[in-house]
Order: sequence, then structure tokens, then C-alpha cells
Amino acid sequence: MAAHAVPAPLARLPNALTIARLAAIPVFVALVLTADDGHSWPAAILFGAAGITDQVDGWLARRWRVESEFGKLADPLADRLMIDAAVILLWHAGRLPWAALVVILVRDALLIGGYKVIAPRGYDFSVNFLGKAATWLLYAALGFILASHNGTDWPLWLFWTGLGVAAAAAAMYVAAAFRTVRR
Repeated sequence: MAAHAVPAPLARLPNALTIARLAAIPVFVALVLTADDGHSWPAAILFGAAGITDQVDGWLARRWRVESEFGKLADPLADRLMIDAAVILLWHAGRLPWAALVVILVRDALLIGGYKVIAPRGYDFSVNFLGKAATWLLYAALGFILASHNGTDWPLWLFWTGLGVAAAAAAMYVAAAFRTVRR
């Protein structure tokens, strides 16, 4: 294992950001539930901050060479939970169609279930660029939906684009996992 490039307290920062993102989920949920039909600037700002910390924690961990098993598992889990909470709440507020709810929840259930099946067989679930792009698009789209008023269509187009990119990334992960398992 490579030596840490930063002092021990700083080496913990990427995981601390992930934990902060997990801790922000109940606050985010409360902000959306008290919002006017899913429109909430405070919720959108918190959601945007969560999206930014997602990018920062991974970048810092790689740059400082402090990637951890905890971070590899908790970081994508925090993203899935934050995005799932937003989709469920925006669907409940009538801001997203039921198909969005179903697709996101099925995708995330397959990712979690697939991880439990494939990881013990040696597949490394390292995030690829397409997966990162999908997460960026979904965070942006959902944040814009939260910040905009009902009837604004362009954030929905961004959401569906992000979902399409996520489907393409999932196909790449499945193909790579299949190749690993067949060896």
C-alpha cells in the first residue's frame, strides 16, 4: 500500500464527507416534505452540496492516495440513498412520473444485489467515467427540479438524459462483471 500523501487527520476527510452526505439525507427529506409541492431552494442547495461533496471526496481520496474499503462501499451507497430519496419525494410531490421512480429503484436494487453476488467472486466495482457522468447528471437534474417550479420541463429532460447515461454505465458494469465471473 502506498504511503499517505497527507497527514492522518486530512486523510480522513474523504470518508468524513461521505458520512456527512449520509447524515444530510434526513435533513434533506425534512426540507422536501415541508416544501411547497416539491419546490424548495433549501433542499435544492443541500442536494447540490451533497453532489459536490460526492465529487470532492472521491477526488481527494484518489489524489491523496487514501482510498479505503469503507469509502469504496459507503460513497456509492450515499449517492444511491440521496438520489433515491429525492426521486421518491419528487414522485410523491407529483414532480416526477412513476416510471422514473420504478426505473431508479429497480436500477439501485440491481446494483446493490449485484454487488453482493459479484463482489465475492473478485469483481472490482471501480467507478467508470460513464457512471460518474450519470451521477453528475442525476444530481444536477434533481437539484434543478427541486429549485424550479412545477411545469418546468428542461430539468426533466436532463433527468432522463442522466438516466439513459446511467443505463449505459450499468450495461458496461454488467458486461465487465460477466467477463470477470466467466474467468
